[in-house]
Formats: sequence, C-alpha cells, structure tokens
Amino acid sequence: MKRIAVLTSGGDAPGMNAALGSVVRSATQKGMEVFGVEQGYLGLIEDRMQLMEPMRATGMVTSGGTLLGTMRCSEMKTEEGRLKAVETIRKHGIEGLVAIGGDGTFRGAEVLCGYGVPTIGIPGTIDNDLAYTQYTLGFDTTLNTIVRMATQIRDTMASHERVCVMEVMGRHCGDLALYSAAALHAEALIVPEMPWDVDSLCQRLERQRANGRRSALVVMAEGAGKATELAPVIMEKTGFDTRASVLGYVQRGGQPSPRDLLMATRMGVRAVELLHQGIGNRVLGQCQEEIVDFDINEALDMPAVFNKELYELVQGLWA
Repeated sequence: MKRIAVLTSGGDAPGMNAALGSVVRSATQKGMEVFGVEQGYLGLIEDRMQLMEPMRATGMVTSGGTLLGTMRCSEMKTEEGRLKAVETIRKHGIEGLVAIGGDGTFRGAEVLCGYGVPTIGIPGTIDNDLAYTQYTLGFDTTLNTIVRMATQIRDTMASHERVCVMEVMGRHCGDLALYSAAALHAEALIVPEMPWDVDSLCQRLERQRANGRRSALVVMAEGAGKATELAPVIMEKTGFDTRASVLGYVQRGGQPSPRDLLMATRMGVRAVELLHQGIGNRVLGQCQEEIVDFDINEALDMPAVFNKELYELVQGLWA
C-alpha cells in the first residue's frame, strides 16, 4: 500500500490532530503518501483533499479541533453521495482510508468497506459513546474541562447558598455527566440511562439542606433534559435559589490532555500498521490500556453498557 487518505468527521474532539499527525508521520516513515480529506465525507464527495506534509501535520498535534475540518454529511447516506466518494478515492489512487470520529463516522466507513475500500476507524468523540471500546479520544480532555468549570461554579454557588443545575454534553450517553459528577462529589446526577423524576430530586436536595448542605451541584446530561427548564422548577418546589449553567461548546475545545495525546498517537500508529499489512474494515479501541481492534460491523452492533456501579456510588455520596 503506497497511498492512503485520512479524514475527521462528525463532532470535533480534542486529540483528533494528534491522531492525524501520528497517521501522517507513521505512514511517511513507511514510504506511504497521505492525503488529508477536508470536511470529512463531504470532502470525499466533492473531491477536496490535499497531500499532507509531515511537518505541517505534526506541528498541530497539541492543538484542539481538527486541522482538516469536520462536519456531519447527510449526502453520505445517499447512494449518489457514496458513489461520488468512491469515485474520488479511485481517481486519486487511494488504497486505504483512516476515518477519525464517532458512530456516524464509522457508519460511513462501513459503507466504504462494502465498496472494497480498506478502512480503519479511530474513535474520536467526547461522549465516550462507542460500546466496543472503553475509551474514545477527547473524553479525558472534556472531562477535565467540565471539572475545572464546575469547580469555579461551585465557588459562587457556595457563596450565595444556591443550587446549580449544570448541563453537560451527552445526548445518548451520560458518561461525561457520570464521571464528572463522581469526580466532583456532585449532590445529584441526571443521565439518560437511568430514570429520574423532579419530585425525588427535590426531596433529595431538601434532605441535604436539612443535613447542613447549604449549596448543591446537580450535573445533568443534555440527553436527560434541559437545565434551563429544570432550574426554575426546583426553585418553585423547594424555595432554593437555583441557577442553570449550560457549559456548551467550551467542552469541545482546548489543548488535548496528555492522556488523549498519548492514546491518539498510539492509535494513529496502529491504524497505519494495519493498512500497511493489507488489513482493513477494522476499528480501533482501548481495553485495559491496550490498543485493540474489532471488525467494524461487529463493533457497531455491540450493545452499550452503562456503569451502574459508578452511578450508585454518586447517588450514595449525598443520599
């Protein structure tokens, strides 16, 4: 294999540039050319790609975002769009593809595999919502950002004896809320994987106040509800001064953590090794700190497993 391409797709995640730089550097060392595809699968459909220079790619490894740009591409769900993407790949003599992203990215990679394009997927999504792997690039950096922001929020909530409902990202997976709540010893946690009701939540906060807890942090995943709607309900039912804080896109940006940088580098090297060996149709992941790979079809069919043990731990901290 002499020529490969790499793209980033879906939501951006810290560590994508490190994975990109690792792919380019590793492939160059093996005598391979690497083409970077702009704006994810749309770049394949519209034939927007560039030969990647190792110095340029590796100079961005510690930056957040993605050098190549990224977007969600609805055209990749159509037969016409898929055929255009395959045509671009064949036009440039691309023999293999590395796709960095989440579930939607891997669905696109799965399609290309069906057209005979050897593809390796690298998990890059802050939500940590891919069932086959214990860890996805960007999760650690985002978790650090949430904990840092929440610590500052706690300072002012404590000063004014307020309740804060802090909404974090996680539409279908509550891992960011779960792990940040555990790290912060949050007074309450709301995730889409577990049932909840506002009356039980308010009773919990009232018990804590009766036991001397003068302020509270409620961590809520966006997939479980809206902080701006919940906060006034809590205030009405309990009388506690309550505020909503939606962290938003600050969670996606910033310099990747050392953990994300290391995992991205290791995964980029492994992706190139597999393609160089003629192996495709695989997605990379992490299991017990080891880099592992799975058949892409099998990986996408694996059921999600929520960490109920950690959830119960959080619930028990301020019962």
